[in-house]
Amino acid sequence: MKAIPKAALSGSLKDYRALKNSGLMSRAESFFDWQDLRRRHGLWPYARSTSSAPRPRSEIRTDAGEASSGVNFASQDYLSLSSHPRIKAAATEAIDKYGVHSAGSAALLGNTAYSLQLSAALSDFLGGREVVLYPTGWAAGYGAIQGFVRSDDHVVIDMLAHSCLQAGAAAATQKVHYFRHLDLDAVARRLANIRAVDAKNGILVVTESLFSMHSDAPDLRALRSVCDAYGASLLVDCAHDFGCMGEDGLGRIGQQEMLGDIDIVIGSFSKSFASNGGFVAVKTRAAGEYLRYYSAPHTFSNALSPVQAATVLEALSIIRSGEGKELRHRLRDNVNYLREAMAHFGREVLGEPSPIVPVRVGGEALGRLASKYLSIFAGIANLVEFPAVPLGQSRFRFQVMAAHTVEDVDAMVAAFNGAMDCAEAELEQIQGGAGAHVPAALDTDQVSLDGTLAGT
Repeated sequence: MKAIPKAALSGSLKDYRALKNSGLMSRAESFFDWQDLRRRHGLWPYARSTSSAPRPRSEIRTDAGEASSGVNFASQDYLSLSSHPRIKAAATEAIDKYGVHSAGSAALLGNTAYSLQLSAALSDFLGGREVVLYPTGWAAGYGAIQGFVRSDDHVVIDMLAHSCLQAGAAAATQKVHYFRHLDLDAVARRLANIRAVDAKNGILVVTESLFSMHSDAPDLRALRSVCDAYGASLLVDCAHDFGCMGEDGLGRIGQQEMLGDIDIVIGSFSKSFASNGGFVAVKTRAAGEYLRYYSAPHTFSNALSPVQAATVLEALSIIRSGEGKELRHRLRDNVNYLREAMAHFGREVLGEPSPIVPVRVGGEALGRLASKYLSIFAGIANLVEFPAVPLGQSRFRFQVMAAHTVEDVDAMVAAFNGAMDCAEAELEQIQGGAGAHVPAALDTDQVSLDGTLAGT
């Protein structure tokens, strides 16, 4: 077996984020050298492509073109609607009627009958809220904050909030205050400190209904009470549970009976609605109209295509039907079975039951080796490592579908156990032969073989 260089098992994307070099393009070279080193040794698990629909059993290719197949727990198709006959028929009908392009922003003739029907249907599903559609879920998260918050306002945001929310906050104001993940006391302290010096400007508290790397959730009612005590508005991003969790499909917001108490609700269509796109739902027509003309991603991006809008509209119809409830039940059962099976074999399963089942691995080196072997054992799942998760806490994020079977889950658990056994054995050989030394070419912020900060 070809020896794996230590540099392929060390370092992270963070190390190449802010390089000191006057040449903007040449900065990429050191990152590419590190990335390609990992690629050549089968340790680069990103940018893979599917050669078939995102079904429970799929064919994939690495970004180097290497083909494989296996049981698929890496696709975000929680209710397995992407290949549903009704969805495909709705998309085909929309193409026949409109073609494939909206050909304009929603502010400038980009809307179609499908997007107007979708806005109305989502409004009905969300208890009469005003709904503003966006071309992607990322744009919705970014645009909601950038559209409402101004430079003198404050954003108080969970430190693990999604990239789109953090980017929207940074674009809107320099007064961004992070709080420890799910820590209500920390929220209260941030709000108290702000109000002690600023009684007149707005405050937006930002969180998610389900955090995708940890599969955990905030107490929204308690968070609402803290916001009310300091005159703050509350934004909740429900990208990963909207449509696919809860008896009615309203996710954690519905389960906690909080739909009417949240100022801004953000949702994505890319997890349960078989399409790209997203939305922002607010309480009043005035707030919706303001967002339409002051939120840059809405005004300056082309609107949802007619195909996307028709697809989401049909998916919403299924989600609200008896079939949708049955699909959510099947998804829930699959989630519980996978979590129980992983725990049975001694694996550390994180968070609460949801379509995302994070299983902790530990050090980055072990995670990379496990990812390489998982493909060999015909398992497909996504490795998540630092800086997307804390240092030394790499994990696999298994994404469950309603269409998975017990046999699929059993196959994935067996593949994961085989991959972990092989990875642990290989890492022990590497460490036994060369130690856990971080190469001198890597700086002190890089990761050693045991997943700890070098020099600590």
